[in-house]
Amino acid sequence: MAISVAASTTFPSLNRKSSTKLSAYGYSSKLSFSSSLQFQPIRIANKAVSSRHRPLAVKAKKQTFNSFDELLANSDKPVLVDFYATWCGPCQFMVPVLNQVSSTLKDKIQIVKIDTEKYPSIADEYRIQALPTFIIFKDGKSFDRFEGALSADQLIQRIENSLSVKQ
Repeated sequence: MAISVAASTTFPSLNRKSSTKLSAYGYSSKLSFSSSLQFQPIRIANKAVSSRHRPLAVKAKKQTFNSFDELLANSDKPVLVDFYATWCGPCQFMVPVLNQVSSTLKDKIQIVKIDTEKYPSIADEYRIQALPTFIIFKDGKSFDRFEGALSADQLIQRIENSLSVKQ
């Protein structure tokens, strides 16, 4: 099962050597994220959008991790990490694209988002200099890296090509 973007994983002030256990929501003693996705009704000019135009919910499992490294090491499939910032236009463009990719490749890859403004230590560790930056991790290690906004078809092709290459 893939993690949907809207239910993205975030990590408060994590660094590899930190022994403090933090919550993705800031409420518990362990780093965790919920990957069940729920959409709220959309209102445009005080009118609700028809339910047939609302995105479908993507179900995934909830997992708890002590660190970003543990998340990577314990994933049962490759992890696509989207390094983004809330002010980044191309990053915002990628939200529906990643939702589509998540549902299409749910059996092949797990998708996680990390806000580089909130978690600069992780961004620095992976030398993030452009947004959005995507890194595919396989067996806990960086496997492929690319930058910039892509269409859903382009991103799916890139992921599938990357995963089919044997190292």
